[in-house]
Amino acid sequence: MTITAPQSLYRQLLAARFEQLPPTLRALHDRSGCRRYHGKVEVDRGSGILSRLCAWAAQLPAPGRGSIKVEIDADATGERWARVFAGKVMRSRLWASRSLLRERLGLLVFAFRLDVEQLPGAGPAVVWHVARVSALGLPLPLRWFAGVTAREYERDHRYRFDVAAKLPGIGLVVHYRGWLDVD
Repeated sequence: MTITAPQSLYRQLLAARFEQLPPTLRALHDRSGCRRYHGKVEVDRGSGILSRLCAWAAQLPAPGRGSIKVEIDADATGERWARVFAGKVMRSRLWASRSLLRERLGLLVFAFRLDVEQLPGAGPAVVWHVARVSALGLPLPLRWFAGVTAREYERDHRYRFDVAAKLPGIGLVVHYRGWLDVD
């Protein structure tokens, strides 16, 4: 009798498209257990009161530039991420439900459809498309989140990320981008 290990979260959601990803993305997203990564990050934030309130509700990082530490603990139920920006931790939980990647960030739960798309100069990338958002269990209008983008890709043999959130009438909430060393 052969026991098959459960598929990683990204392999499960991307299916055959997972094999199209560059090595650093596959390595980061196809491991189980707890692993730690280090890199560099730049974070910009909106300065308005509503922007700051939205960032607080999602427990988003403060503006700045410097090192980032990321801990990913993956098991059969999903992944728990702890991103450390300038000593402050941004935690989220990710899991699969109805072919969507769900992510809880503070008071919000996002549902994303993951795609593999070609980025100019970077090759295949994982692109996150917002499919649903709720706050405290209440659904929010999807049109509010048209300015939320997230991409993961490889450049110079490094895992790279670029995440931005702009909301209508509020403007920039957060934009963070950088890289992690993945071995």
